[in-house]
Amino acid sequence: MKGINIKTVDPTYNLAVEEALFEALENVGEEYFLLWQNAPSVIVGRHQNTAEEVNEEYVKARNIPVVRRSTGGGAVYHDLGNLNFSFLRYMERGEDTSFARYINPIIQALRSLGINAEMSGRNDMLVDGKKFSGNAQKKSGQKILQHGTILVSLDTSHLTDILTGNPDKYQSKGVASHKSRVANLIEFVPHMQPEELMQKIRTVLMQFLVDEEIDLPQAVALRAERLAAEKYRTWEWNFGKSPAYQVKFRRRFPFGAVDFYADVKNGTISQCRFYGDFFAHKDISGLEAALQGTLFRKQDMVKALQEANAAEYFVGAQPADLVGFFEENLLV
Repeated sequence: MKGINIKTVDPTYNLAVEEALFEALENVGEEYFLLWQNAPSVIVGRHQNTAEEVNEEYVKARNIPVVRRSTGGGAVYHDLGNLNFSFLRYMERGEDTSFARYINPIIQALRSLGINAEMSGRNDMLVDGKKFSGNAQKKSGQKILQHGTILVSLDTSHLTDILTGNPDKYQSKGVASHKSRVANLIEFVPHMQPEELMQKIRTVLMQFLVDEEIDLPQAVALRAERLAAEKYRTWEWNFGKSPAYQVKFRRRFPFGAVDFYADVKNGTISQCRFYGDFFAHKDISGLEAALQGTLFRKQDMVKALQEANAAEYFVGAQPADLVGFFEENLLV
């Protein structure tokens, strides 16, 4: 197996590297092992409603990027105290594709450092009953990608604040994250400094799993740059690809309370309604019709509200009132 240490900490590029290398697999038995770290970021599962999983106000205030990955599972928080690994393989037909095939070598490597790791359930790793790693997988034909996390010294103080969506705002058919008891491996080797443990884990994983360490092929790096720009950094992928969901916002203005309800499909408002104890200058259904078909993205909603002269529908409203209402409720 060939090993690659990815040098960047940009989550959009790192996820793009995985996809570019996955695309490039073409020979039976071709296999890569990647190690990579992300700067502070939230990584949501392929089938999740991003808005429902993330505390918008918290990540917005701290400029924490939110990126969708290509595999299923739940939302996770990454920072430089977390080590990510990826296996990519072009399989023979009928080959073992269980999570255990890739998790067990990780466990053996960690045990060589005195960390009593074990597999739990289908795709987790634990120490003393506490989860330090989750894994996800995708397949396409004879290709497989399995990746996972290793919590070494993650700043867990952010977890509850970041990975707590607002159920009063969003309801969807997406896959909700399951909250688990997590632990950092540094807790189990307190005689080491976090940086020392991180380096030892990186080294031992390469020693146990890799026959040859190589640089990222130039063609893959170039393809990853394009994917990062055209996919992983876009609203369309990170938010627009959320499954169909319903949204409701509420705010009390000096001119009355306004409740906004909408059905969003493929990132676009399929239908919406305004309710409240406000007085209307003209039939509010006109504004509702004007917003139908609009991308549920901040810039598009603001533009649609302005073009529809939304404030003219509400007695006593100012143009900034309705714009601010959506700006404060939409992450991007």
